[in-house]
Amino acid sequence: MAVEKGDTIKVSYKGYFDDGEVFDSTDQHDGDLLEFTVGNREIISGFDKAVQGKDIGDEFKIRLEPEEAYGMYNDQAVQAIERSQLPADLVPKVGMVLQVEQQHGDHTHPVPVFITEVNPETITLDFNHPLAGKTLNFNIKIEEIVVQE
Repeated sequence: MAVEKGDTIKVSYKGYFDDGEVFDSTDQHDGDLLEFTVGNREIISGFDKAVQGKDIGDEFKIRLEPEEAYGMYNDQAVQAIERSQLPADLVPKVGMVLQVEQQHGDHTHPVPVFITEVNPETITLDFNHPLAGKTLNFNIKIEEIVVQE
């Protein structure tokens, strides 16, 4: 019963950098399995492709270059805005995450942005994903096929 596009599956995983530092795992989510529909662009492309053809119980490792994960870091996705554009009661701090609405066609969706610099007149926002530009490693186990197409 191999995993195919359109199947909804559950996996356990550990994501880590080349130096062994773990950036995310099933354990960090109280053991809740990651559930997604294969091929629906719900997760990063390299992870999505890696599970295809695997069976329940298969355990494997993958290494994803940035292009297969969160993309390359884009210097153009960093911009300074006037502090007056922030709510008056917000005290910006470096590392703080804000949600901004981004227009996509005829609808908007929230996008997290990170404050990277705070000045008296401006703050600098980074729209890149925190894992952009990074090579990612995963240990993955196929736990369940919830719905098979």
